[in-house]
Amino acid sequence: MSRDPLIVGNIVGDIVDYFDASARLRVLYGNREITNGSELKPVANQPTVQITGRSRSLYTLVIMDPDAPTPSDPSKREYLHWLVTDIPEGGDVSRGTAVVAYEKPQPTAGIHRFAFVAFRQTERQTIYAPGWRANFNARDFAECYGLGAPVAAAYFNCQREGTCGGRRYRC
Repeated sequence: MSRDPLIVGNIVGDIVDYFDASARLRVLYGNREITNGSELKPVANQPTVQITGRSRSLYTLVIMDPDAPTPSDPSKREYLHWLVTDIPEGGDVSRGTAVVAYEKPQPTAGIHRFAFVAFRQTERQTIYAPGWRANFNARDFAECYGLGAPVAAAYFNCQREGTCGGRRYRC
């Protein structure tokens, strides 16, 4: 049985195929750094994200909700929350190009996973915004732009604030 949190949380499988991580993804909401499977309440501000890996590389970051609109009926899987390209190695995501503006997590029912997936770009390139956020597909996106397998990924769990029953999340 695997102990890899990306496999246990079904990020590998639902969103991406298994990959060997060759970069590090650091995600902070305020002063809280997320770890795989951590629990956060819905957050309004966009996170600070830093990708470290190969010197002088550029990265593309995609954030998705594979459980939209509900985990029991993910008919909008993978809902795209943010797409940023040309992020310089070691630099914050704010130094990249936002292709799709950040949309905060707002689950309406159930516990949702929010996945951050980083790809290494072979060169600076033009990447176009998809015409929709619902039903984005990370595998197809990576293939379309020649990005290859992910180099890093992370995720957290989130549910609507004030939910009755179930687990309650706090920062």
